[in-house]
Amino acid sequence: MEYNDSIKNRLRRIEGQVRGVLSMMEQEKDCRDVVTQLTAIRSAIDRAVGYVIGTNLEACIREEMEKGSPADKVIKEAVEMLVKSR
Repeated sequence: MEYNDSIKNRLRRIEGQVRGVLSMMEQEKDCRDVVTQLTAIRSAIDRAVGYVIGTNLEACIREEMEKGSPADKVIKEAVEMLVKSR
């Protein structure tokens, strides 16, 4: 599967946020501020997962069906992937 620059940039921003939280911890910042930033990171990751699933799910399903996998099996796997992402 090919991933475009948009998703890679999202993940780089998340990486920067994580580094920022580590810095906050090293500076012994208030736990409320740390938790706020961690929550923002989790939201950003959730959005990244949604983006990957949204842009690639159709192609993945089509590819599996072309390989001969039955549609119901492919759809079930797609649903399981969505559930695991939460």
